[in-house]
Amino acid sequence: MSIKNMRLEVMQFLEKNIDTFVDQYLIPTEKIWQPTDLLPDSQNENFFEDVKELREIAKELPYDFWVTLVGDTITEEALPTYESWLMDVEGVNQTDNIGNGWSKWIRNWTGEENRHGDVLNKYLYLSGRVNMREIEMTTQHLISDGFDIGTGRDPYKNFVYTSFQELATYVSHNRVAQIAKKHGDNKLSKMCKLIAGDEMRHHHAYSEFVNRIFQVDPSEMMLAFQYMMKQKIVMPAQFLRESGEKISSAFEQFSDSAQRIGVYTAHDYVDIMQKLIDKWEISKISGLTDEAEKARDYLMKLPARMARISDRIVIPAESHIFKWVEPATLK
Repeated sequence: MSIKNMRLEVMQFLEKNIDTFVDQYLIPTEKIWQPTDLLPDSQNENFFEDVKELREIAKELPYDFWVTLVGDTITEEALPTYESWLMDVEGVNQTDNIGNGWSKWIRNWTGEENRHGDVLNKYLYLSGRVNMREIEMTTQHLISDGFDIGTGRDPYKNFVYTSFQELATYVSHNRVAQIAKKHGDNKLSKMCKLIAGDEMRHHHAYSEFVNRIFQVDPSEMMLAFQYMMKQKIVMPAQFLRESGEKISSAFEQFSDSAQRIGVYTAHDYVDIMQKLIDKWEISKISGLTDEAEKARDYLMKLPARMARISDRIVIPAESHIFKWVEPATLK
């Protein structure tokens, strides 16, 4: 059997449990939080007072924090790109109104993810601390430019990517929540904490998909894991660019801001890698081909090697000035 056919067979095997996955890892629309639950209510007569309070508290947050929050928001708002990418994965069928179980999972996952960009965008708009038009243009560029996370249509590689990325976004949103609380913005802290909770649930789901694949096709799953770790996990917002720029270093500069305030660092990347190795019990998997055994050896040694590299990374002390967040507006 070809590798492609084997992957399709495994996806069809896992698909039998999609309803269980949806029930276990996602929350019904009527029960989950919605952006309006966390923002000033425009139907309430106290709306303008509530917005004024939000804006006053927002003044306490520092420059790198705003850059990081904007970058996180733009990343969440580029959701159409992620859904279209996942809908093209081998084994996902959306050719009719219903599609198969995997398309059901992706639509429901997308529905939950959509709330994240929505609530953060509205918060930024109400805060009065950022240039919304510049943010909106960057978001549109990010969606229209597309992205390539190096997985192709391979479900094994895609599930490694989503397992890693969902945990990375959990770390980022959770740290933003902690910093917001430290500066007295309890409402923003709650928003980001709830978003982080969603991301952790999604991480558990995708990592369980990988775990199930390891049980039925261990060698190919090991090789896919090695492939993704070798080429490194690229962030969804890797092609961030500000208005008027064709090629941009905006993502690197956004990442510098996130590292300076400890939201997401090179050490976090290594920590997530180790967590996945431990979660999937890579050291205990049996029945591997010689090639997959070599891949396992590579993976087991990789975190320590990457940690040494992370120790040597130097982050610029000065913030890049983004069009999204103009220093004059923060005085």
